[in-house]
Amino acid sequence: MKYTFENVVQCVSPKGPLACSRTYFFGTTHVPFLGNDSEMHKKPEQVMLLSQIYTAVVEAVLAGIECYAKTSTESKAKEGAEQMFMSMLDTLHLTQLKTALSSKIAFQIQAVNNHGRITPLDNEDSLSLIKTASMMVFDIPDLLTGRGCLGSVVFSESFLTSQIYVKEKDGSINSETSHIILTAAIPRYASWLVEDSDVKLSEKAQLILKEDKSFLGTLLTGGDGAYIYSSNPQAMPAEGKLYFFSDGILFSDPHHGSISISKDHMKSLSLYDGDSTSIVAALFIDFKSSFRAHLPIEFHTQDNFLMIALFPKTKIYKAFYSQVFSSWQNQRNSGLCLRVVQEEFLSVAQKRLHSSVQKLFNYLSFPSGERCSELKISAALPELERFVQHFTVSSVSREPIMRAHLPVLLQQSEIIPDSTAESDKVVITIITGLPGCRSSDLCAFLVTFNKEHGRWIVYRQTMDSPECFSAAHFQRYLSSVLEAQQNHSVRQSTYARKNKRLLVVLQGYTDVIDVVQALQTHPDPDVKSSFIIGAVNTCVEPLSCYIEHRLLFPKFLDQCSQGLVSNVIFTSHATEQKHPLLMQLQSLIRAANPAVSFILAENGVVTRNEDIELILSEGSFSNPQMMRARYLMYPGWYEGKYGAGSVFPPMVQICVWFNRPLEKTRFVTKCKAIKSLLKPSPFSGNIYHIMGKVKFSDSDKLIEVCHNTSSNSLSLVPVQEGPTPPDARNDSRDCSSQQECFLVFIGCSLKEEDIKDWLRETAKQKPQRKALKTRGMLTLQEIKNIHVKRHLDPLPAGYFYNGTQFVNFFGDKMDYHPLMDQFMNDYLEEANREIEKYNRELEEQEYHDLFEQKT
Repeated sequence: MKYTFENVVQCVSPKGPLACSRTYFFGTTHVPFLGNDSEMHKKPEQVMLLSQIYTAVVEAVLAGIECYAKTSTESKAKEGAEQMFMSMLDTLHLTQLKTALSSKIAFQIQAVNNHGRITPLDNEDSLSLIKTASMMVFDIPDLLTGRGCLGSVVFSESFLTSQIYVKEKDGSINSETSHIILTAAIPRYASWLVEDSDVKLSEKAQLILKEDKSFLGTLLTGGDGAYIYSSNPQAMPAEGKLYFFSDGILFSDPHHGSISISKDHMKSLSLYDGDSTSIVAALFIDFKSSFRAHLPIEFHTQDNFLMIALFPKTKIYKAFYSQVFSSWQNQRNSGLCLRVVQEEFLSVAQKRLHSSVQKLFNYLSFPSGERCSELKISAALPELERFVQHFTVSSVSREPIMRAHLPVLLQQSEIIPDSTAESDKVVITIITGLPGCRSSDLCAFLVTFNKEHGRWIVYRQTMDSPECFSAAHFQRYLSSVLEAQQNHSVRQSTYARKNKRLLVVLQGYTDVIDVVQALQTHPDPDVKSSFIIGAVNTCVEPLSCYIEHRLLFPKFLDQCSQGLVSNVIFTSHATEQKHPLLMQLQSLIRAANPAVSFILAENGVVTRNEDIELILSEGSFSNPQMMRARYLMYPGWYEGKYGAGSVFPPMVQICVWFNRPLEKTRFVTKCKAIKSLLKPSPFSGNIYHIMGKVKFSDSDKLIEVCHNTSSNSLSLVPVQEGPTPPDARNDSRDCSSQQECFLVFIGCSLKEEDIKDWLRETAKQKPQRKALKTRGMLTLQEIKNIHVKRHLDPLPAGYFYNGTQFVNFFGDKMDYHPLMDQFMNDYLEEANREIEKYNRELEEQEYHDLFEQKT
C-alpha cells in the first residue's frame, strides 16, 4: 500500500489577517531504541529526506523574518533566508541537493491589513501591519531512484515587527528591533504513524512494559499527563504516557510513537522542582550525540538535551516522588544518578523551557470556564510579553529614545544611570494649577515652613505676557541662578548648591510638559545639567474646575497627567472629604493618573509631614515608572519635540498696569457682578479670574487681589512688608514709569480695550459738565428756599403782607410773593452763571484716566 508522504496545511483566521502554512508528514523520522545500537532498523528515507528539507525551510523562514525585522527590506530578508536554507542543507548532510534546489526556492513577505488584503511593503501604512513570510521548495528530486520528484514542502508564518530609534551618547541614531511570530502556537511539526513498519517498531518498544527485566531495567511506575520538551524552539511539546524504569525512560504519544531513552545514552540527569508543590517538576536529560537517531528530527538540537515535565498533583507526579525519586538518587550500579538542582544553576535554555511549561500549568490549573485568555496566549507565545513591552514603546512615536533610558522603558531595569551626582544639582519643585488654585498660598506655606532647612528661590510666571508660561524667560532665569552661584567662592557655592531649592510656581492654563521641555532644551548644557526636577505638584480648587456644568477648564487633566505629576493637592473641601464634588474630581483624576497621590491642604496649608515630604521629593519625577509613562504619553519630550497643543476654548491672559488708586466699593461690586454676566458657549468675553496688586483710594497700602468667577470668591489681602518674590514684570518692560499696580485678567477671547474700559469704571470718575438750569428743573424745595430768602422784599403797589399771606387790593390772598417769578428768574440767572464758571474751569483742566490717558 502506498501513502502520500506529506500533507500541506493552510491555517487562516476567518476574521483577521493571521495565516500560516505547515507541511505535516505521514510517517516518523526516528527509530525507537530497542536495546542495541548495532541493530539499527532502516528509516523511511523519503519521509526523512522531506522532513530534513522542511526543517531547513522552517529555519530559513525564521531567519528571513529576523532579517526583515532588523532591516525592513524584503530583498535582504530573502537573501538571508536563502543563505540559511543552503547552510541547513550542509548541516543536514544534504549538500548534494543544493544545486538542484537552488532554482526551486520561492520566498516572499507580504503585508496584509485587518481585512486580509495585501498591502505593498513600501507603503508607509505597512510598518505596523501584520506580515506573512513564506517559503516553498517545489519539485524535490528523488535521490534514491533518480527519477521523478518526492513532492514539495511549504512553510509560512505571520509576524509583527517593532522598531525603536535610539539616540546614543555621541548623538548618533540607531535602531533596536523586536518581532513576534503570531502563529507560532500552530505546531510546526506533526507526523502520524502510518507505515506498518513504524507501527510495529513502536509496539515492539512498548513490549518491555510486560517484561520483568528489559534493556531499560525494571519498570518502576508510569502514567498519563507527562510532557516532553526539546530545546529546539521550533518544536512543540508532546503530551503522552511516561514510564519510569530503573535504567531509563519510555515515552509514548500518538504522533511520534515510542521514544525510549536509556541511561547509557544520558550524560547527566537533573531535577528541578523549586522546592514547591506548585512548581512543575522538570527532568533535564543531557543525551549523547549517538542518541539523535532515536529522536524525531524536530528534537534534534546542538545542545542535546530534553526536558520531561510533570505537573503537580497529577498521578505521574506523585508516583515519581514515591517510587522513582529515591531509587534514581541512590543507584550505585549505574554511574548516573539523579541530581537535584536549584534555579540559579539552570542554563538560559533550561529556564526558558521551564518558564514555558510553568505558564501552561498555570493556565490549565484553572477550571475550563474560568481560564483567562491572557494566560493561554502567554503559554502559547512565551515571547509575547517581551514583545509587547517593545511594541508599546515603538507604536507611540518614531522619536528617538535615549540609550540610557531604553532598559527602563522595556522594564528590563529599575535604575536610570546618570553621570552627574544628583546631590550636586539644584532641585526644582514645580507647583502648578488652574487660576484660583491657591498655588501661591501653598508656595508661601512651604517657604515659611522650611525656611531654616535651606536656601529657597521662587520663580513665578511673567504676568504681562500673553502666554501663561514663557520658556525663554524661564531659561534666562535658570541661567541667572547658575551664574549667581558661580560668582561665590568654591566653598560657598558648594554649600549653597547642596541646600538650594527652586520653587517654580505657575497658575494658569499651562502644560507642565512645556516647563519640563524648557529645562531639557536649555541652550547651555551646563545649566541643563545643574538642575533636576524633584516633583511636580498640581493644586486643585474643586469649585474652580468647571467652566459650565461638567465641562472642565482647558488643561485641567493635562495638569494631572501621569508621567509628570506626582501629587494633586486639594486646596479646599479638606474638611469635607465626602463632598460629592471632591469625590467626583478625585475619581476623574485617578482615571487619568492611577499612581498620583492625593493631598488635602485647606487654603494651601499642609498639615502632615509625610505630605510635605511628598511635595518636596527629590526623586519622584525621576522614578522609572514615571520615566516610562512620560515617554509613552509625551513622545519626543526629552529633546523638546512634543507639542502640547492649543488651549480650547481659547483662554487669554491680559495684564494691565496703572498707578492710580481704585474705588474699593466700585471694584468689589464689579467683581461680584461678573458671574451673572457669564455667557454660554463659545464663552467669548467671559472673565474667569482676576489677580494682581492694587491700591484703593481709602488707603496707601498695596493690596493683593485674587478673584475667581467660578467660586465667586474675592480676596483682598494687604501685601506684607519685607522681601518679596521676583517681580512679575517681563524683563523687557520699561520700569521707569514706576507703575506699581497691575491686574491680570484671564478669560475667553478677551480684548485689552474691553478690559481697560471695565477697569476704568472701578476708578474715580471724571467730573461731568453741569447742565444749565431751567424753570422746569427747579425743585419744590428750591422754590421754598427762594421764597424764604426774598419774601420780605418790597411789594408792588396794591399789595400788603398780613404776616402770613400776601393780600391784593381786591382782598385776594396768595402764599407767595407777587414778584416770585422774577425772584426765580434771578435765582436761575445766578445759578447758571456759577454753572458756566464751573464748566469753563473744567474745560481748562487736564484730566488723566486710570491709564494716564488725557480725556
